[in-house]
Amino acid sequence: MVAYCGAMRIEELRWALAGFAPRTRDDVEARRRAAVAAIFRPAGEDVEVLLIRRAEHPRDPWSGHMAFPGGRMDAADPSPLAAAIRETREEVGLKLERDARLLGRLSDAVTLRRAADAPAAIAPFVFELQGDPPLNINQEVQETLWVPWSYLADGRNRSVFLWRRHAIPIPMPCVRFQGRVIWGLTLGMLNELMTLVRGRQA
Repeated sequence: MVAYCGAMRIEELRWALAGFAPRTRDDVEARRRAAVAAIFRPAGEDVEVLLIRRAEHPRDPWSGHMAFPGGRMDAADPSPLAAAIRETREEVGLKLERDARLLGRLSDAVTLRRAADAPAAIAPFVFELQGDPPLNINQEVQETLWVPWSYLADGRNRSVFLWRRHAIPIPMPCVRFQGRVIWGLTLGMLNELMTLVRGRQA
């Protein structure tokens, strides 16, 4: 169960990630690895995190989902971090090596799309945005949203929606924000960060 932590200053985000040792899945082969960027910016006494809504595409299993910018590693990517930086530049136009400061890494999120699949691992990297650079989305992204941390961390904003798998409805935890549903791996990554922050705030 997630310990909800309310508003968070950017300094608390830095402290929460300092010295954290994420769980990584180095056994997952490179072609089944992906990486995302959780990008935060100060917002008064709180912070906001950047989420994208993926474009609708029949061949994309995450079509239309709320997510962090990111995607699969390419053969030319020397590391998951390099993949997160490249994908963020392609999807939303941010040059993280110039526009942001790397604060740390969360644990790999592992998924199985089908029972016969080998596991896929997603590496989440956390960044602090510097300044206010413009966003420039590509065709893979429908829209971008800055979501307040205090909203995500408020248990009153938690609910459940029915995800259909092979026509079977499965209740899934989620956060609803302005008509969008944040759930699945993205919510799991946010939950891990909330636990870290709560540990620092206690």
